[in-house]
Amino acid sequence: MFYHIVMMRLQDPDRTFHDRVHGYVERVRRELPYVRAYDYCRNEASRAQGFDWAIIAAFDSSADHDRYQVSPVHQEMKAFMTPRIADLVVCDSDSAGARP
Repeated sequence: MFYHIVMMRLQDPDRTFHDRVHGYVERVRRELPYVRAYDYCRNEASRAQGFDWAIIAAFDSSADHDRYQVSPVHQEMKAFMTPRIADLVVCDSDSAGARP
């Protein structure tokens, strides 16, 4: 399984912003059958250092992740969200190759 996790520090996200992001999440789930899991959620960790929101995605392979990255729905979502993202950190990990 290949995981893509984006933790974000957002600037002034309001209800309309979150609703629209959830709409993109539904489109990703509906339009991209190779995306195994896809969620937008609040980071509940007390040690989150201000990275309060996350996108958590799972794919069968890094190739499927690459397809997602260039998909129209992801590009549209990214363009919408970018002006509100103050900072982010990304983790991409292939669980098959996780051992040193």
